Amino acid sequence: MIRLVIIISALVFFIDQISKFFVVQYLDLKSNLVLEIFPPYLNLRMGWNTGVNFGFMSKYFASSGLILVVLALVISACLVWWMYGKQDSYLRVLSVGFVVGGALGNALDRLVYGAVADFINTSCCGIENPFAFNIADIFIFIGVFGLLFTNDNKKA
Repeated sequence: MIRLVIIISALVFFIDQISKFFVVQYLDLKSNLVLEIFPPYLNLRMGWNTGVNFGFMSKYFASSGLILVVLALVISACLVWWMYGKQDSYLRVLSVGFVVGGALGNALDRLVYGAVADFINTSCCGIENPFAFNIADIFIFIGVFGLLFTNDNKKA
């Protein structure tokens, strides 16, 4: 099962990095800042996140993003270690792979850009969402959500 976790993590990492390269570099969102796709519901809006999630705690990590890189690596290593040698459900394997791949994708952004490249912006119903997120964030969210529905099947 650990091989499957690593394969899923690598696939998620690759999808995330390709999406960021395409949007930030190829579409030049870093210069254009906003590209309307399906306004107001879906736009590409460049955001550089130095904080945790949606820029939370940015003022604490703006100059020391390396702490978040190390934290992502430690959490990823712990999740992979937790899965080591287990014959586990595919939901847990998929969920851990999603979290690890997304965390490593965002960690690489911090090393390359100094911040996480966020670019997906959604709004609806007259409410303008000021936040942006990326593909890695989607995978992390789905992975954590999936982990909520798994258990160790241990009897006390």
